[in-house]
Amino acid sequence: MRMKLPVAGLLIASLSVLAACQKEDQAAGAPPARPPSAVGVITVQPETLPINSELPGRIAPTRLAEVRPRISGIIVERVFEQGSLVKEGDVLYRIDPAPFQVELDRAEATLRSAEAQQLQARQTADRQTQLSKSNVASRAEFDTAVAQLAQSDAQVQVARAGVASAKLSLQYANVTAPISGRIGRALITEGALVSATGSENLATIQQLDPIYADFTQPAADLVRLRRALQNGKLMTGPNEAKAQLMLDDGTKYPQEGRLLFSEAAVDETTGQVTMRGEFPNPDGDLLPGMYVRVSIEQGLERDTFAVPQQAIQRDAGGKASLLVVGAEDKVEQRQVTVGRALGDRWVIPQGLKAGDRVIVDGFQKTGAGATVKPQPWSPEKPATEQTADGANQGDAAKSDNAEKPDNAEKPAEPAKQ
Repeated sequence: MRMKLPVAGLLIASLSVLAACQKEDQAAGAPPARPPSAVGVITVQPETLPINSELPGRIAPTRLAEVRPRISGIIVERVFEQGSLVKEGDVLYRIDPAPFQVELDRAEATLRSAEAQQLQARQTADRQTQLSKSNVASRAEFDTAVAQLAQSDAQVQVARAGVASAKLSLQYANVTAPISGRIGRALITEGALVSATGSENLATIQQLDPIYADFTQPAADLVRLRRALQNGKLMTGPNEAKAQLMLDDGTKYPQEGRLLFSEAAVDETTGQVTMRGEFPNPDGDLLPGMYVRVSIEQGLERDTFAVPQQAIQRDAGGKASLLVVGAEDKVEQRQVTVGRALGDRWVIPQGLKAGDRVIVDGFQKTGAGATVKPQPWSPEKPATEQTADGANQGDAAKSDNAEKPDNAEKPAEPAKQ
């Protein structure tokens, strides 16, 4: 019995030493604790944000004129080039002027005849006036002479009016542009008979600079905005009359326009209110009938928040949430209400308060309850990229050292023969 006790003690001591060595080996080979993930955050503050409404519309010319003849006759020449720009007063068509020149000659001859009769009547009236003063002529002869003079004066006025009418008809033989603008295709060719009382249209001219954009908005939305303005939830801004166009292909029209007016009535069939904006069109990029979307600023919303669109997360049910960095840099998931889009940001009416740090970049590597390393976020250079670059450089250095250990064996030299 005395010999067994030392053996048992030695066995226990050996096991203790072996366990301690295993713990040291495990501690030496265990990986280090993972550092907190770097995330890009923004600190939200209440802002005054514009309420922009994007509405569908169509382009319309500011002035539209149909070229029509003012006299009847045969078209002998088309002067304008189809699709070109014309100025007010430019000759577009020529109607055969020969019949109207004849009418002018006849009217001028009638005027000369009336003026000759007027001269004779005036001389007779002057003679009767002298004889009446000498008590030689009778009162009846004097009255007749005065009446004939008045009648000849009236005939001269009628003849002069006839001359003016004939000149006007001859002038109308040149069909001119009533407005400046771009003329369309010719609807009448040479040799066609046109009538001043007919309904034929020779061509159409449209003024395209500036140009109108007619768009519609639901009456309910307009009433809602006006009520919010009256209740103090919204306020008007200095750019409330400004408007911006988005073309059908999604590009932004470079010229800014202005809102002209809103109709005072609602369309009974659609429940829409028609509005009209005016836009510069110096290059003729906007053509009548084009479909566009018009963005107008209809008010300013005070004390609201907005976050980049990439910060919004949605669950399977479609509910929106954000990851917010709280106390001790702990991540918490917060349900929010997503409002309208404002450029590349979403307006958040509910769920945020001033000073909240919202995770915008790096939220894929973290979750609620995790500890993170928040860094300011910018669209040009997210914070996580800098951390990732540093980590990559460190990893590369470690891998180089691992590939080339200090005690690496050199390759054996080939044996000499």
